[in-house]
Amino acid sequence: MSFPQGASLKPTKFVAKADDKKLSLLKQLLEICPIGPPTYENTTRLDRQYGVGRQWLIDMKDTWLNNYDWRNTEERINSFPNYTVDIKARDGDTYTVHFLAVLSENPKAVPVCLLHGWPGSFIEFLKFLDVAKSKYSAKDIPYHYIVPSLPGYAYSGGPSIKTEWNNEDIAYVMNQLMVGLGFSGYIAHGGDIGSFISRILAVRYDDCKAIHLNFCLIGGEPKGINPADVTSDEKTALGRLTEFATNGNAYAKEHGTKGGTIGLALSSSPLALLSWIGEKYIEWTDETPSAQDILDSVCLYWMTDTFPRSIYPYIDYFGRGDKSTIFHDHPDYYVKKPVGFSYFPFELGPVPLAWAKTTGNVVWHRAHKSGGHFAAIEKPEELFQDQEDFIASLK
Repeated sequence: MSFPQGASLKPTKFVAKADDKKLSLLKQLLEICPIGPPTYENTTRLDRQYGVGRQWLIDMKDTWLNNYDWRNTEERINSFPNYTVDIKARDGDTYTVHFLAVLSENPKAVPVCLLHGWPGSFIEFLKFLDVAKSKYSAKDIPYHYIVPSLPGYAYSGGPSIKTEWNNEDIAYVMNQLMVGLGFSGYIAHGGDIGSFISRILAVRYDDCKAIHLNFCLIGGEPKGINPADVTSDEKTALGRLTEFATNGNAYAKEHGTKGGTIGLALSSSPLALLSWIGEKYIEWTDETPSAQDILDSVCLYWMTDTFPRSIYPYIDYFGRGDKSTIFHDHPDYYVKKPVGFSYFPFELGPVPLAWAKTTGNVVWHRAHKSGGHFAAIEKPEELFQDQEDFIASLK
């Protein structure tokens, strides 16, 4: 399988392989990293009102040291075709972009760009791709899947250290990637930050023909909503949105306003990074993902120095004061193209369909009874089916 003949970019095959010295240093750091003393917040309040529990961190440290092998995860990553390619960004500089590519031999295959968020990465889509490969052969799969590492994440370079980047810069690079690979028309899918990038792609670039989202965060109830249009299940789930807005978004404000500080702080200790990221996998999900899934994410971040490079999008969300603009309900990002919306009730901010419809041309929707923020990890089969049904509805 190869990229379309019209491709202007010439990707290079890539193999994930961490430096042995860095892996050895990681183990040394984990062994000597202390765990803070017991407190009321981390020991008695096991409802996690104040964050992760001390015993959870003790157990995860032991698992990371004694029952986890990053080389096995690299082998899984390398079981998919990996590539890198250099792309010129809006600032005029060139950056390396990493991506997975699962290509079809079907001449009518639809190109789909799968976009992750924070603290996610391209690896959150591996289970999703497993579903696709189990259902179809390379000859008849009706999709081309491109799964990039966003600039600043994992094996992708960037962002610039000379100028401040934003979500529009990410979208520009992602569109350049898809068009440069020869996909003059494509569908974007996203959760978390990937959902915002998908929205920008749909608004700014003709080549993006439709988007599918499993995240549609809105700051509050839109004007003119008929209460009868919000189901009882949606009303119940809105409690999570209120909780996130009240007690759950301090991390995002820290990313957006003091990213230099938190970036340096979490780069000094793998255990600190595990605490910061692990909390999100616990709080934002229906059922806590496996230790393997959590450590895969954290270890990828550590081995690629991702964290300090990855949080710059939050400046748009929380770092510009009254000019913080990139939320799904911002009028500049209303999507006129077809939008599909998958609703998972344990999302960090579950938004009713009636609310989502105020942000764009929602032509397809499915509400699930379980699942949360990391849908590609928690519910890969359901998310795959949703996306497939949405694409079928466009035909």
